[in-house]
Amino acid sequence: MITRELEDLAAELTNVIDSVAAAFGSRALPTVDGELDCDPARPGQLVCWQYGVRLEDSAAALRVLAEAVRPTLEEAGWESYDRSTYREVIARFSREGADFSVHLARDGRGVAIIGSTRLVSVNPE
Repeated sequence: MITRELEDLAAELTNVIDSVAAAFGSRALPTVDGELDCDPARPGQLVCWQYGVRLEDSAAALRVLAEAVRPTLEEAGWESYDRSTYREVIARFSREGADFSVHLARDGRGVAIIGSTRLVSVNPE
């Protein structure tokens, strides 16, 4: 079902998330990587790509987010939003319909990054 457009969007999202994960450390483990049917009322009509990674440990994660990740992404045209809670620091980034969030556990138990592309219409053949 994957379209060329979705394939291109997925590759871009994967590259961005992998580069953000690299800023936090070198041991990112993929948690989700695949197509998602996004319209329960009309299955197979709209799809997006989800991708996520997790790092068990990241030294100085808050500093890395504030001093390296956020400024670099903002320079590349990503808008950032603070969605933090009392349990975790959450930075959400959005650009051209794609978005992802960086989750930093306040108890120091790791970093999770997950995102999805914008929706893509699937043309039945």
